[in-house]
Amino acid sequence: MAVITTTRRRLAGSIVALGVAPLALTGLSAAPAAAHGSLSDPVSRVSACFAEGPENPQSAACKAAVAAGGTQALYDWNGVNIANAAGNHRGLIPDGKLCSAGNDKFKGLDLPRADWPSTPMQAGSHTFRFRATAPHKGSFELYLTKSSYDPAQPLKWSDLEEKPFATATDPTLEKGSYVFDGTVPQASGRQLIYTVWQRSDSPEAFYACSDVVFGGESAGGGTTGADPEPAASAPSEAEIDEGADKSSVEHNGHGDDDAATGAEVTEAAPAAEADDAGANAPEPNNVAASPASEAATDVALAETGGSSSTSYLAMGGAAALALGASALFVSVRRRSAGGAHRA
Repeated sequence: MAVITTTRRRLAGSIVALGVAPLALTGLSAAPAAAHGSLSDPVSRVSACFAEGPENPQSAACKAAVAAGGTQALYDWNGVNIANAAGNHRGLIPDGKLCSAGNDKFKGLDLPRADWPSTPMQAGSHTFRFRATAPHKGSFELYLTKSSYDPAQPLKWSDLEEKPFATATDPTLEKGSYVFDGTVPQASGRQLIYTVWQRSDSPEAFYACSDVVFGGESAGGGTTGADPEPAASAPSEAEIDEGADKSSVEHNGHGDDDAATGAEVTEAAPAAEADDAGANAPEPNNVAASPASEAATDVALAETGGSSSTSYLAMGGAAALALGASALFVSVRRRSAGGAHRA
């Protein structure tokens, strides 16, 4: 009898441990995928060139960017990032490579030119929008170039004002974009707004260069008396959806391990949280989003991204553990029966 009782206790402990394991596995597999995004108002260089069409851009500057770095950089418009930035932006990004964040794939964005598609800008209050295809908590800093800035020269850190003119922490997410207000300083002529989005749930940071023109005409984006310059346009939702087919960023191909907080990785997570995380994963191209997933995107996108394989990994892991538990149960019962007979 003592043998049977001891064996049953061991079996109960094993089953409890295995019952918790699927939850722990769910937490591990639900670790977030990389956040993605870029400034859309005023629109960033990479977003403007993507909107023109990666295979056949219209402006001379975007054509030159493709010639220098290829079309993949434009399909990956929301992936100008450093995975382990942790706030050390100036230490990691060298002068002349601010717009690419030192990433060779995006080197075409660093071309010093005075004809990049631009957005008309004026001093005073402005509502900024940052299109986030996989949003996360974090902070934004926007820097304006100094009056001495020369767009025909490589952009250096010293070309930017020392302090950001606009900041925001965990701003409101509206229809897939972070929205926040800032006061634009007085400036004239062609300038550049440099955006840093540093995540607070990961060391990853994203960067964007937006060409702006102060005192310019509302149409064409050129300064009065100067040759017309191309007006910048943000990519539409249809263009973003269509381009996702060729985006290595949307298919987790940009090399970012996307470190999450220890709590997200090690603690057991309820299945509902795993489902929320999966809502950020790109939908397969042949599957329409359900009303429930659309609602989750509007409400719960802001916390974590997710891998498209998250739910499958969780279910597969749970199934494997369940099979292991069944095998252990059968094995222990056999041993228990044998002990009972011997007793």
